[in-house]
Amino acid sequence: MTFKIYTLGCKVNTYESNVIKDSLVNHGYEEVEEDIADTYIINTCTVTDTSAHKSLKVIRQCIRKNQNAIIVVCGCMTQVEPEKAKIEGVSILLGNRYKSQIASYIEQYKKTKEAIYMVDDIMNCPFESMKLNNFNHTRAFVKIEDGCENYCSYCIIPYARGKVRSKEPSLVIEEITHLVKQGHKEIVLTGIHTGHYGADLGAYHFSNLLEDIVKIPGLERLRISSIEITEIEEDVLQVLKKSKIIVDHLHIPLQSGSNIILKSMNRKYDKEYFMNKVNEIRAIRPNISLTTDLIVGFPGETEELFQETVETINTIRFSKIHVFPFSLRKGTKAEEIPNHIDEKAKKERVKVMMEISKKLEVEYMEKFLNQNIIFIPEKYQDGYLIGHTGNYLLIKALGKEDDIHKNIEVKINSIDYPYCIGEKSS
Repeated sequence: MTFKIYTLGCKVNTYESNVIKDSLVNHGYEEVEEDIADTYIINTCTVTDTSAHKSLKVIRQCIRKNQNAIIVVCGCMTQVEPEKAKIEGVSILLGNRYKSQIASYIEQYKKTKEAIYMVDDIMNCPFESMKLNNFNHTRAFVKIEDGCENYCSYCIIPYARGKVRSKEPSLVIEEITHLVKQGHKEIVLTGIHTGHYGADLGAYHFSNLLEDIVKIPGLERLRISSIEITEIEEDVLQVLKKSKIIVDHLHIPLQSGSNIILKSMNRKYDKEYFMNKVNEIRAIRPNISLTTDLIVGFPGETEELFQETVETINTIRFSKIHVFPFSLRKGTKAEEIPNHIDEKAKKERVKVMMEISKKLEVEYMEKFLNQNIIFIPEKYQDGYLIGHTGNYLLIKALGKEDDIHKNIEVKINSIDYPYCIGEKSS
């Protein structure tokens, strides 16, 4: 029996989809690249109104592709709005629980031909432990946490993912150890609110987990997918200072560079706190790549407040900015905030920020011109090796296909955005 998985949204969904894939393969199913399959699994997203609509579109497309297929729908959109996903033709409807049991639900459906609907209350459930056997890439994601309790005024995710709950430390170490033995050089820790790991574990915190992971034999790189600025406390800074296994890259969402907008967003810091913490990080790691998320066009963001964000961005000097126009999600506090921004203004502000982002990214890349640096090629294309350094520079260098997944030293000779052009050391 063949299957095809469609994954929308974040790295957590990517990890969970790979766990689903592992489980189905172990049950004798065959993954296919083509559009026609016996079973479709759609792992939905709802972080924006657009992503929710896209999820519904993919569901309908799968139903049309093969009307006899088993259609499995799960994820954040179905957790928040299950009734919308109860489309004729959907065989199995889950929320954000039981993804690890999808193979069993498919077997049950094959026997009974009765639709299965299992969307539980996400607010009071334990961590659903999953284990990934092989990611088939240089970089492997490991989900260590689920849920968020920040309740930012624009965000629906706490309602889609529930309260913070952490994977048992021993299980995290066991999974990473296995992946390293399978040949993965880099592990990426991921979660909905990754840096809040351990909030439900008593005296064991995120910094303790980092300390234990970097001791795993054979692990070359450890990356944190995203972390809030308020979670980079002294204990985490000390691990960054001591261990070179943790890469020179942190993704820290800023969301706005205006204190008025940050307060309206219900973020837990002001721009001064953020900038001071960035200075602490750079005092430990001078060449670290700091990337961020930014929402423009939030309700009440006047042109003056937007320019304040521009000034803040230019002061911090991130190496890359992921820019998003504000997208209203029904059921969030942002619904009640007055003075919503028109779509044209949002698009203009996105364009301004994207131009700033490219300029800052090139500036960061230029810091490494004429320097030797290690990267791990992830693919081979037209005679070139392409991959990332620890600080997430995208390297392109002439080489051989045999060098994929190996540590390769290159000298960066030029910039051809988005690539740093390297020459292999002799």
